Amino acid sequence: MEALASQFDLKVVEEEKKEEKSAGSTPGADTPATDASEKETDPELKDAPVGSINKIKDLYQGPEDSSGRAPWVDKYPEDVEEAAETEETAKYAFIARKKKCFTGRKKFDIDSIIVNSPAVKKVLENVFAKYPGVTCSLDRLVFDAPFQPFVHRWTEFKLAIESEKNESTKTHLELLHRLLREELKDTIKALEDFILNGVTTFDILWAIFQPKCTVYSRTGGLPNCQSFYSGSYGEGQCGKYFQLTLEPIGWNGTEFKRGTEYANIYDFQGTKPIKDLSACPLHLHPEEEQIRKSLVKRGKKYEQFAGYHYKAYEGIALSWNAKGTQIPVTVTGRIIIDTESFDRNNPTKSSSYNDDLHPQDFNVSQTVGLDLKTMVTVVQNDYEDEGDGPKIDLTDDGRLICKSTVPGYSLKQKKWMLFFVDFIKEIEWNENAFSTLVLPEDTKDLLMSFVESQVENKNTFDDVIQGKGKGIIMLLSGPPGVGKTLTAESVAESMRIPLYMMSAGDLGIRPNEVEDALQKILEMVAKWDAILLLDECDVFLEARTNSDLERNKLVSIFLRTLEYYEGILFLTTNRVANMDAAFQSRIHVSMEYPNLTADARRQIWENFLKNSKQKSEVSEQDLDYLSTIELNGRQIKNVLKTSFLLSMRKKTPLKREFIEIVLAIEGRRPGA
Repeated sequence: MEALASQFDLKVVEEEKKEEKSAGSTPGADTPATDASEKETDPELKDAPVGSINKIKDLYQGPEDSSGRAPWVDKYPEDVEEAAETEETAKYAFIARKKKCFTGRKKFDIDSIIVNSPAVKKVLENVFAKYPGVTCSLDRLVFDAPFQPFVHRWTEFKLAIESEKNESTKTHLELLHRLLREELKDTIKALEDFILNGVTTFDILWAIFQPKCTVYSRTGGLPNCQSFYSGSYGEGQCGKYFQLTLEPIGWNGTEFKRGTEYANIYDFQGTKPIKDLSACPLHLHPEEEQIRKSLVKRGKKYEQFAGYHYKAYEGIALSWNAKGTQIPVTVTGRIIIDTESFDRNNPTKSSSYNDDLHPQDFNVSQTVGLDLKTMVTVVQNDYEDEGDGPKIDLTDDGRLICKSTVPGYSLKQKKWMLFFVDFIKEIEWNENAFSTLVLPEDTKDLLMSFVESQVENKNTFDDVIQGKGKGIIMLLSGPPGVGKTLTAESVAESMRIPLYMMSAGDLGIRPNEVEDALQKILEMVAKWDAILLLDECDVFLEARTNSDLERNKLVSIFLRTLEYYEGILFLTTNRVANMDAAFQSRIHVSMEYPNLTADARRQIWENFLKNSKQKSEVSEQDLDYLSTIELNGRQIKNVLKTSFLLSMRKKTPLKREFIEIVLAIEGRRPGA
């Protein structure tokens, strides 16, 4: 052992000495005493129940460990400095909190400024009136770098100093001005230089967007303006961005209000022309006047679309895919503009309008003697009923920031969408639609009187049970192509009311799906005073059996739901014999269409040729001959369409020989 110790230069302690030391020592004597053992127990703590001592016990955050976690300790920290802000510092008009500057241009940067002067606070209340995020009446008014409110209202701040009459207040304001001028001179100079040259950098975007300024952008490729509320920098998956919080004016179904939308300008290197930004202040755009004039005109059109409207549309609209992502689609045909119904049927896609209009957004008739509170009340109740006109008019400033889209329903695609105001047009009505319908005149008069009376007087007759039996149901039966569907279309066109064509595919096949879909459709159609056409209704109206329970459920749903329908319903079928008996008692008018006569076929040939835009050389004798061929109306239309295509290929007017060629191909020409 001693040899091994000698080799490594170690000292061997004799066992006897260790034993002596062990014998003369007290267990635990070498262990440092903890603070708890050194402290004497407070007599007040002895035997005291939990939470019974009426005192506050202070604990302090201790040093962090390697994981960044800091325990709470009883010991008072030794490195704590005395608080810098005291009753003494509060006597100064301003406190400038500074930090080291590492740019090499100066020693310190101002981190924030505390305003203590009551007189200055009062002046700043007017300077920063309605500035978002600034409340000058607070006891502790703090402005943080880069002092955005002062940069945006620098001109107003200087005017306030010049117009101040109280010498003491003016002295305080001038002191604050000198402090800020020295701190902001580089920012203000750069901002003026950028605006003069029509460019900006990403870092100074916050300076060119002043609160309440009008922001110009493009939505779906179309120009758009909104009021700027505030902006902030952020970072996401696509990198850094400057997010703008914008306020458009929109119709929420009952009143005009301001909403909230967001737009991002993503990071870019160096300078960029202000007009090329995805969103820019309108007053800095070189085409400000043309943009303003165009958007005010569109805003006036948007204002007229408040409530419910039946219009034509041709252009791009916005829809949603299966994932809920907004996508552009091409839409042509008739549409219904109806914000209230859109929001009810699409609660997750509806726009939120929570803020009242600003006084500069609207005019109220007969405002003499009205205060602002009364005016706002008028605005909040500007539409008593959706069909009524507004009691307020938007100003040009309000129309400028109206939304570019209105929510509505495409009758052709049977989808709720957002329609661009620019593509909405008035409907070009077919004045001859009903007159060209090949039906006996007395039948046509009966049909029209039923529909007109129902539209005008639908609330004058009721069942024993309120709300039951207010609608009118017409059954049109007969072979295909004799004009059943055309009858409903012609009546709607003549009455200038919407026609909703419903098929089995719109409702589904499961009973619960059918009931929900049918209920929504009937509510919409009744509200719009539209005609509902259920084409080829056999699948839902077929007689119930003892074996097919699912079909029985569907028939029962239709029987119950149609009983409370308050609008006009056309049912078409070519299998009327198979209809359930319970439906017969619910039908108000039943019309059977016979096969077309020769005179009816001649009239149909003549109508199609007259309404065509192509030249025709078909004579009266040709029409007499064609009327002898047994075709229904749909077949006549198809033959003529094909014949016109053939004539256009030959670059000659339509002749009888072209029609005969088509009939021969289809095997319908006599003697073919």
